[in-house]
Amino acid sequence: MGTNTRDVRVWAALAAVYVVWGSTYLGIMITIETIPPMLSGGLRFVAAAIILGTVLVVRRGAGSLRMTRREFLGAGLVGLLLLTGGNGMVALAEQHISSGLASLLVASVPLWLVIFRMMARDRPRLLTLAGVLIGFCGVAGLSLTGAPSSSAVSIVIILAGSLSWSIGSFLPTVISMPKDPFVASTVEMAVGGAGLLVAGPAFGERLHLSTISGSSWLALLYLVLIGSLVGFTSYVWLLGNAPISLVSTYAYVNPVVAVILGVVVLSERVTTQMFAAGLVIVLGVALVVSTERNGRRPATEEPAEDVRPGPSRGLPPAADVTPS
Repeated sequence: MGTNTRDVRVWAALAAVYVVWGSTYLGIMITIETIPPMLSGGLRFVAAAIILGTVLVVRRGAGSLRMTRREFLGAGLVGLLLLTGGNGMVALAEQHISSGLASLLVASVPLWLVIFRMMARDRPRLLTLAGVLIGFCGVAGLSLTGAPSSSAVSIVIILAGSLSWSIGSFLPTVISMPKDPFVASTVEMAVGGAGLLVAGPAFGERLHLSTISGSSWLALLYLVLIGSLVGFTSYVWLLGNAPISLVSTYAYVNPVVAVILGVVVLSERVTTQMFAAGLVIVLGVALVVSTERNGRRPATEEPAEDVRPGPSRGLPPAADVTPS
């Protein structure tokens, strides 16, 4: 990497990823107070895609968005899995469970990615498998004790969303995708957001502008500009300027940030059982991520242009972004 880890820009960008992505669970919770979950997600990602696409065209020219039909379809499919399926289900679930509980359940994404690698005949290290086992024990405990029985359906929904996100994160390793990460993300957000805008009305969601609160509008604006653009940009910059071993630490910091913000801002209750199960998940993910990064070649040997956020070609398969 070309930038020293003592560079203040590295730590500023890392702090942005820690806090911004951890805070999106809170942002979603406030947004869906008066904006239907799937429609709010659709507005968020379509708006972010328009902004990012416009910036690319202005800075690089219209040709910067050129891609093959297969690459477009690949990115579109990934966008549907990541955003329509993954993020959409998170927003749906947060109608009935706390943002902190949602973030802890979503933390299982790196664990699912290891399972998919095994299905693809990859052989993770023994410590990686131990981390998966520990993490899923935490997920089981959190699912059984983290929320009242009335929220059981929401827990199933968010676990299904995590599974959808994991599939979307794994697919780019085996299908054609746009080579430019910003172009790929523009397509993913556009298609995934459009999928949410179609799915919302199909499931009975209706947008009534007169009933939307100012706080929901502000939270949605935050998700578009800060969550989807600032956090994303910081992450992309980090991938080209900091060791992947350092960047990957977001995978177990984000849930902690989300839980703290939920308690402080929304007065969400964290039970002893929820805390213990969440700690087990975070420990399992930390073991997986640390084992994976130690088992990879030095980051200086990896071409930065092959590394992309969200669905990743160059990231450790167990350290992808979470559906927030």
